[in-house]
Amino acid sequence: MVNASGKGLNLGNMKPTFKAALIITSCGLLLAGCNRQRQTPPPPVATSTPPTATEAIPITLPVLDALFADEAFKTELKSKLQLTDEQISALRKTSSEEVAKLRKANAENQTGSAEASRNNAIESIRAVIGAEKADQLLALARERWTRGGEELEAAAAKDPEPTMLKGPNAVPTDARIVVNIPAYRMDVFANGALIKSYKVGIGYPQFPLPQGLRKAQIIIFNPTWTPPDEPWVASMRGVAPGQSVAAGSKLNPLGPIKIPIGAPSLIHGGKPLAKIGTFASHGCVGMTNSQVRDFARVLTKASETDLSEETMAAYLNKRTRTQVVKLNKQIPVELRYETIVVEDGKVHIYRDVYDQGTNTEENLRAVLEANGVSFDVLSAEEKAQLLEALNAMSNRPKKQPTPTPKPSITAPANSGDPIAAANDRKAEAERQKSEAERQKKLRSQKEAVIEITALIGKGYPAPVNLDSGTGTQVAEVATATNKP
Repeated sequence: MVNASGKGLNLGNMKPTFKAALIITSCGLLLAGCNRQRQTPPPPVATSTPPTATEAIPITLPVLDALFADEAFKTELKSKLQLTDEQISALRKTSSEEVAKLRKANAENQTGSAEASRNNAIESIRAVIGAEKADQLLALARERWTRGGEELEAAAAKDPEPTMLKGPNAVPTDARIVVNIPAYRMDVFANGALIKSYKVGIGYPQFPLPQGLRKAQIIIFNPTWTPPDEPWVASMRGVAPGQSVAAGSKLNPLGPIKIPIGAPSLIHGGKPLAKIGTFASHGCVGMTNSQVRDFARVLTKASETDLSEETMAAYLNKRTRTQVVKLNKQIPVELRYETIVVEDGKVHIYRDVYDQGTNTEENLRAVLEANGVSFDVLSAEEKAQLLEALNAMSNRPKKQPTPTPKPSITAPANSGDPIAAANDRKAEAERQKSEAERQKKLRSQKEAVIEITALIGKGYPAPVNLDSGTGTQVAEVATATNKP
């Protein structure tokens, strides 16, 4: 991610005609570089009302720091909230100091707690401007974080304004990019057909990937990067605020290609394989260099943009020269947060990575209903597995009781034999240990998959030609199901 002030979107040798045609607000944030039958169902998962789509969007102090790089945001704080220059200065100082602290402790590269980061932001903002104005500021920040700031001039307004698809697990019928944050997955659709899937890296909990509808409108080859004017930059070797880091430099974290999708986010390369399928960025969709090159090819196809392999190769071979390609039509980019997804006969339940409380029975019922199946008609076994998986993938999983073994139909003939009784106790202890290990393993996974007979053939499409960053592709991603 780069500085939203406009630094970091240095287009190098871009022709003046392109410059006149584009208004690009760069990505503002500090990026230094995403069968066994169960007899006793587990207790029901809490069904407390989850936050609304707007309330769920995480605003942390690093997010606020990124937004402060946008002059328009500061203007809105003055006009809509009547904040004084002193209050804005104090808020900016607080957010900047938090980022510097994270950098110094290298905490930004740790898993951390999204909930703790949000609560810290709320408390810090309230301490400066009070509870009422803090709530107003957070609402304004969420709005800007959702829609981003990337725009083209009116010359590109011929494209119809896209809208976010409604309902859980909605399947596009047009050309569209869908990023499901908890699944670490990005899909590219063309004419309503899924043509390519990628495993990606997402924003750290302190630097969360935004949610909402964005647009991809240009591809930038060999992007430069300008570090923002932030305290943490001083600790970086060979990097100074405002000093452009050349395209192709080892100090440039953006890789060979970036696709702006609205401030403060990008889809870009430069990520090692170890960062794919996990936290990897500062509010961006992270890919390996090979992935982002392939994605650029797929994106030009989906947007019906004329860019030959030879031309693309020529751009990439001139690593120190920035080239900008305008897409023939804008491609909507949906940044979704769906922890419960029906996919061809299976329910995928992903870990609640940003602690938004989405893995509830209420949400599960809504997803099933959207796919024409009622939770109440499922078998006891299916219900038990779903509720157990919801609990295990929630932000606060509860310890599950060990299922009671099914009693024998007839009493054992050797019930009075002390040796046989000891063997029975040993077998039961082993069973309980095995069950405890199974539940522990389930809680450590990023995803649980439960087969549901009534959902066969329904739901969101399975991955197509999945690129997991290893250089090999498979038609579908294999995931262990939630069974003993």
